[in-house]
Amino acid sequence: MNTTTLPLGPAEAAPSMAAETGVSVPPPQSPWVRLRRQFLASKVAFVALVLLMILILGAAAAPLIAPQDPYDLSTVSVIDSELPPLTRSETTGNLHVLGTDGAGRDLFSAILYGLRISIAVGVLSAMVALVIGTTVGLIAAHFGGRTDAVLMRIVDLQLSLPAILIALILLASLGQGIDKTLLALILVQWAYYARNVRGSAMVERQKEYVEAAMGQGLPAFRIMFRHVLPNCMGALIVTGTLQTAQAITLEATMSFLGIGLPQTKPSLGLLISNGFEYMLTNKYWICVFPGIALALLVATINLVGDRLRVVFNPKLDV
Repeated sequence: MNTTTLPLGPAEAAPSMAAETGVSVPPPQSPWVRLRRQFLASKVAFVALVLLMILILGAAAAPLIAPQDPYDLSTVSVIDSELPPLTRSETTGNLHVLGTDGAGRDLFSAILYGLRISIAVGVLSAMVALVIGTTVGLIAAHFGGRTDAVLMRIVDLQLSLPAILIALILLASLGQGIDKTLLALILVQWAYYARNVRGSAMVERQKEYVEAAMGQGLPAFRIMFRHVLPNCMGALIVTGTLQTAQAITLEATMSFLGIGLPQTKPSLGLLISNGFEYMLTNKYWICVFPGIALALLVATINLVGDRLRVVFNPKLDV
């Protein structure tokens, strides 16, 4: 009986080649394992990622690790206001590691709760803007022509204006509130995602697998979101990371100016604003420590995003 020998695939051919040549061939790595190794190759990015995770975990566990609830007025005493760092309260005997602010709130607790609000607002606004911008960018790249021209002119118009100016106008019209701040941040950010996704999708649209899918008569929605979108994820991840940092910065700026979040939900920007009047006095900690927390949060996110940009585009690693 005649037998037919099937050709070996890459995974089967590698051991046989190693047996013939006597050279060990490393097993193939998945893309995510390779990306993880490339990311961790940078010590600066690794340290930034560790610090970012500490900040996120500290913010998430604020009700458990914070010595005081800054929103509970029954635990706040005006007698303990403006205490310097490492000072014990005269009323409760609690140690205030970072001191207290002008209202008598423990500054360490206020920073942890402020981190929760700043991170939540930044991440949520970036995610919603990502969904809107990604959809607009994919539609513009897939249909092209007048659709692409109209959508990209709208994007160009918004990107030509400073983001802080648009946010200030919107919040001055809508008023204070978490929902209004989120709306302003979403309307400011979606154009960045649309522009980047459209550029990546235009490159993918010229490839054979997209032409094959269009030749099979697949619906446009399926081609855009099932075939093209997965190949744009690298650009989306990088843009989403960097835009989250920008959203946190914008929210802090608007809260510092008094038109962002209300006083009952103080973010890091509002904490800095409340302590700004103490900057030129010897009670520096009321403003400096929240400022350090905000700078550390934004810097770590930007460093992680910058490393992701290099990982997904190795040509930038010079």
